[in-house]
Amino acid sequence: MSKAWTVKDIPSQVGKRIIVTGANSGIGWHAALELARAGAEVTIASRNEAKAAEAARRILAIAPNAKLKTGKLDLSDPASVKAFAESQLVLSGPIDVLVNNAGVMALPDRRESVDGHEMQFATNVLGPYRLTALLLPALLRSAAPRLVTVASGTHAMGGPVPIADLDSRQGYKPIKAYAKTKLANVLVARELQRRAGDRLLSVICHPGASKTNLFADTSALMLLSAFAIYPLIQNAAMGAEPTLMAATSKHVKPGGYYGPGGFMRLRGHPTEDKTASLADDVEAGRILVEELERMSGIRFEF
Repeated sequence: MSKAWTVKDIPSQVGKRIIVTGANSGIGWHAALELARAGAEVTIASRNEAKAAEAARRILAIAPNAKLKTGKLDLSDPASVKAFAESQLVLSGPIDVLVNNAGVMALPDRRESVDGHEMQFATNVLGPYRLTALLLPALLRSAAPRLVTVASGTHAMGGPVPIADLDSRQGYKPIKAYAKTKLANVLVARELQRRAGDRLLSVICHPGASKTNLFADTSALMLLSAFAIYPLIQNAAMGAEPTLMAATSKHVKPGGYYGPGGFMRLRGHPTEDKTASLADDVEAGRILVEELERMSGIRFEF
């Protein structure tokens, strides 16, 4: 494309049903806002029902005709993921786009989910895998189903591959554990694309350096790193542009990776980007998805 992509380039989304996880704030909220403004029916999925309702009210104040729904979803809790998926599957019509946006970043101490997994892995990888696999039947009923995975430039720090010690039991380092989950996001998204063929479009994006609620519960080193690049950090609306491009543009590629095109790929309007070579490892993606299948008892069914 010859010019910078902006939200003005979002085509009409009328008639589409889109789910955005973690859409109660930050990048997810701005993505939900723009998708709703473009005419989609958007479901705001959040751990906190009150915050989801408030997020919907804030969107309606800007776009009174927005078609919005809300749903309770805690990605770290298998029961919550199952309940949310079931609530979506009983609704009529396909799901056209699933945006796996929700996550946690570099939690300062090792925590475990209700089923005993390290919390970053449970929330950022295993939960979205479960959700995607469970919603796949509804996605495949769409004429042009699309999965958007929000990763991070830190995926380059997540090796080696195949990824080992997914639950960080052999020593927990907050940023390393986070980077490992972001590399896993890319590997899973590309393995899904390989399995889906032309039946589904799986696209990956990253927000660069953006202001989000992820910094509310993160390690001191991550906060220090953010402080060091503070002049480069863009607002959440700009950080959402790669997600919106991945979710709506006809120019994105299967398994493609998109992020800010400005200085050091930290800010600016979105463009195609390159992942680290670690993320191109086909065998690592296969091994990871097979492990997620084993852990969850759920498979991608095509």
